[in-house]
Amino acid sequence: MSSSAISTPHSHSSAAATAAADVDLAYDWRYEISKRALDVAVSLTSLLVLLPLFLAIGLGVKLSSKGPIFFRQRRLGRGGRTFWCFKFRTMVPDAEALLANCQDMLAQFDENYKLTHDPRVTRFGAFLRKTSLDEIPQLWNVLRGEMSLIGPRPIVPPELSRYGNDADRLLLVKPGLGGVWQVSGRSDTTYAQRIAMDMEYVTARSFWFDLRLLVATALVVIKGRGAY
Repeated sequence: MSSSAISTPHSHSSAAATAAADVDLAYDWRYEISKRALDVAVSLTSLLVLLPLFLAIGLGVKLSSKGPIFFRQRRLGRGGRTFWCFKFRTMVPDAEALLANCQDMLAQFDENYKLTHDPRVTRFGAFLRKTSLDEIPQLWNVLRGEMSLIGPRPIVPPELSRYGNDADRLLLVKPGLGGVWQVSGRSDTTYAQRIAMDMEYVTARSFWFDLRLLVATALVVIKGRGAY
């Protein structure tokens, strides 16, 4: 929410109302409890049901290239706390070094924190990314309370500066496995658009909005739109 740039006799009360609304959004205990209950129920059930799939994907990762089955990276959580975010590994083992040593790739990555055609991705990894199966280990992050089923994108600490004045608002909520960005183009969007979508969620979030986004995210994942 943004306050008016024009000073009026009611500007201080408007600012106070805006701040109060932000506090209400951040600490609505009914919403927080229902959201956490949904996160635990869905993530725990999914982890149990998808266990055979986890084993099959793990075997596929191991057979497709050398290296660990899982990729983990420090991401920013609620309140600025960092946590290990897990994915199935989709790249060659020395992916970070390859990126650092290629100026063209590094320039594109610095612009969007994404590469449209990433040569570091393995063939099996490309399949996992297209189907979003590489992200299902994040259900463990959801169960642990580090992420939520729905929320803004989980970003790495250096990305926070890109959010400018919205950085503090982003950290009011847990990052999500799905969300507005995931149902609105995903990797086909610009970084500025992703920030706007994250802020849209922070402002409009509610239990029913989460449910709608959860269903919409599932449909997008099934169709494979915007994933690479």
